Amino acid sequence: MRVKITLACQDCKRRNYNLTKEKKNHPERMETKKYCPFCKAHTMHKETK
Repeated sequence: MRVKITLACQDCKRRNYNLTKEKKNHPERMETKKYCPFCKAHTMHKETK
């Protein structure tokens, strides 16, 4: 079953992206480099609650 997650920028702490992931295959929190429109740069984004 896929669950909805939200990614937040590590620099400005704003929540920018909504995704789904397979909790069974990836139980740990997701972390990826994405574009933040508020910072106007590619920054690390981490999964939030």
